[in-house]
Amino acid sequence: METVPILAVSGDLAERLYRESGAARWRLPQIAFTNALDASCAKAFAGRKPRARELSRYFSSLHLADLALACACAEGHAAAWDHFVLEMRPILYRAADALDATGGARELADSLYGDLYGLSDRSGPRQSLLRYFHGRSTLATWLRAVLAQRHVDRARAGRRLDPLPDEIPERRGALQPADPECPGLVDILRTVLDLALAQLDPRDRLRMACYYAEELTLAQTGRLLREHEATVSRQLSRTRRVVRKAVEHELGARGLNEAQIQRCFECAAEDAGPMDVGEMFAGLPRRSAQAKAGKNSPQDRSI
Repeated sequence: METVPILAVSGDLAERLYRESGAARWRLPQIAFTNALDASCAKAFAGRKPRARELSRYFSSLHLADLALACACAEGHAAAWDHFVLEMRPILYRAADALDATGGARELADSLYGDLYGLSDRSGPRQSLLRYFHGRSTLATWLRAVLAQRHVDRARAGRRLDPLPDEIPERRGALQPADPECPGLVDILRTVLDLALAQLDPRDRLRMACYYAEELTLAQTGRLLREHEATVSRQLSRTRRVVRKAVEHELGARGLNEAQIQRCFECAAEDAGPMDVGEMFAGLPRRSAQAKAGKNSPQDRSI
């Protein structure tokens, strides 16, 4: 893990958390695990000094054993890495098959190992993707989220390379928006939406990616996350509200008034481009965006 200043963990607390994590099993130095805990705190509390009660609640919520394993793998400990591959490879393969039943995502799962293991850098610490794991979710959930994001990125890259058809008569009229301000407003909304999604918990982000980006059904998403369909639906609704609130707050912080914010949503619903923003926000008028795109509604995809 990256070396960070000691911010929140020291003394008896550091020793207790180290013991509870089982980090000694991997011969991980206590200072390395303490640094990982401090990095986790810095991420969670956005640089502010948390109160003792907040720290206690936060540490009790962490998956300490998973954090210790990730930290040991990032440090290059062979025993930890062997255990990681043995335990996590089946999980990654199941997640890959849930994303792509043809087996196409397994290649992505295999390609993750190089970035997870990392390479030694003469100018600094081992550069491992695992340094971004902070123990706030299980390691398995975090890995599923990473895999799903890469799958989405690959799909988007593939769509950008698809050749345009010779004629698209149905869309030519739609490419000329009635409101000349709409393209700029939609661009702002997409930027703000990306920021809001990046701030989500990895499990929430994975759930959103599966359901909206990959268009998995509620049942398929539930199987991937080991959740009941009703739980998936409820959590998606909650996350949409969180994202909507975050987007509205950020648009306001950028100087947009209430009318302009509402106009952002209206423009996106009229022509969201490659992303159906109308489905991403609770309360946004759907209009005919789904019908124009030829997509099923979320209710139609729930089986």
